[in-house]
Formats: sequence, structure tokens, C-alpha cells
Amino acid sequence: MGYLNSVLTSSSQVHAADDAPVTGGGLSHNGKFTYGYASSPGRRSSMEDFYETRIDGVDGEIVGLFGVFDGHGGVRAAEYVKQNLFSNLISHPKFISDTKSAISDAYNHTDSEFLKSEHTHNRDAGSTASTAILVGDRLLVANVGDSRAVICRGGNAIAVSRDHKPDQTDERQRIEDAGGFVMWAGTWRVGGVLAVSRAFGDRLLKQYVVADPEIQEEKVDSSLEFLILASDGLWDVVSNEEAVAMVKPIEDSEEAAKMLMVEASKRGSADNITCVVVRFLMNQGASSQSSTG
Repeated sequence: MGYLNSVLTSSSQVHAADDAPVTGGGLSHNGKFTYGYASSPGRRSSMEDFYETRIDGVDGEIVGLFGVFDGHGGVRAAEYVKQNLFSNLISHPKFISDTKSAISDAYNHTDSEFLKSEHTHNRDAGSTASTAILVGDRLLVANVGDSRAVICRGGNAIAVSRDHKPDQTDERQRIEDAGGFVMWAGTWRVGGVLAVSRAFGDRLLKQYVVADPEIQEEKVDSSLEFLILASDGLWDVVSNEEAVAMVKPIEDSEEAAKMLMVEASKRGSADNITCVVVRFLMNQGASSQSSTG
């Protein structure tokens, strides 16, 4: 069931060469959600953002998998995570029965496999991953790094991930307990180098910069309107509330993602900009309340 999606997302590698923004989208097979994406290098000369939008079938369930992966130190880690994370996840034996532990295992397994593949490279590469997994009436958001997931529920903007920054009290404590340090170098950095406290890759900092995701589960019901996943190229210049207000009147998910990307660029974002919007079509009244889980 992933064939349609592989066509839609194959263009995510193309714009790294030609610098043109890429947009696209689709509708789930069961008609329960639409999705759209928009991605642009912005003012950067290189493109290190990747994304994945995938609809698949697992044990008879239609599953939506969405992700934004913001690379640093080159594209290797972000591209690897895009290509492998969701495949590792849906092949996990507990994907349906214990989705949270499957997500955590898939993040860590993907990270360790990437690091094994990196032994021939001298320069460290790393990546964030902000992902949303739709299974039945459950939305599971998992995050590593400073890409972000925000939902609109009952008209309100709610962050469903937190940015992993080295100066957060618990993150700093974890890093120092592992023998690392956090210092100011233009911004707070792990070892004076990396401005995120969790990431895929980053082999030389791995004992401090882990790929353990923080996972939040939300119920998909009639109050859940849409989800925004985006790299910090959006969030550096657009607040959660502003992003939700912009998307709210736009029914078409691709147009909504494109509008966020364009607005971030207008506001002077200095980074690559990648946005994914998922709009839930759950206004069926009683039918949305009848499912359990």
C-alpha cells in the first residue's frame, strides 16, 4: 500500500540539487486524514532537511507515518533516518500491540545501525527526527532534537513535543551525569559543539547526545483538527499559535504546508524550512466516539 506514497515522496531528494521548493500531499485510503508537505532550502546554500509522508497497511490497520528530519554536518544522517526509521518501525513485532516501545526501539535501532555504517567517515553527521504515527484513533508523536510537533485541538495550539536543547535543566543534568559538559558558544552547546541535546548520529558525542525519543500519545477524536510537524526553520520565526492560526482556515493540507514555508521565508528564516500538515477528517459525530483504545 506504500506504492502511491513512494511516488509522492521521491521528490524529497531532488530539490537539494535545484534549490526549488517541493510540495505535495495526499489522502488516506480510509478517508480519515489528508496530508501535505512543503520543503525549501530557504537562504541556505545546502539542503539538509528531509521528510517522509507514508501510508501503509500493518496487520489490517491503515497506518499514517509522517516525519521531519533536520540534518547537521551534512545530509548523511537525515537521509538515512528518512530511508530506514519507518521501515524499522512497522516491521517491529510489537508495532500494533505496544506502539510506544516499538517507536523507542526503532529510534535506537536506526541510530545504532547508522553509526555502524559511519565508520568510514571522519566528519560527524547527525539529525533530528520529529515523527507522528497514526494507528486507528491514536496519534503518537515522537521527538529527538529541535524539530517540533504542534496540534490544534478545540481551536487551541498545543505543542506535543519539546525541543531538546542542552540548557534545559534535565537535559544538562543527563549530559553531565554521563561525563559531558554544556557551554555557551553563540548558543548553549553540548561539548561546545552541538546545539541540540538529542540526535541521531553524532558519533563522537553519542554518550551524551542520545536518540531516545520523548513520546506523547493523543486521541484522535472530533476535537483534534490538525497536526503540524516542522523543522526549526519554521519555529525560529513563527510561534506555535501563529502557525495554528495560519493553517486553520486552509482546508487543503498541501496549501497549508506551503503557506507556512512561504511565511517563514518572508520573516527571514535563515535555515532550511520543511513543514508537514496532517488534517483529521473526524467530524462524523458518533462514529468517532465509538472506537476504543
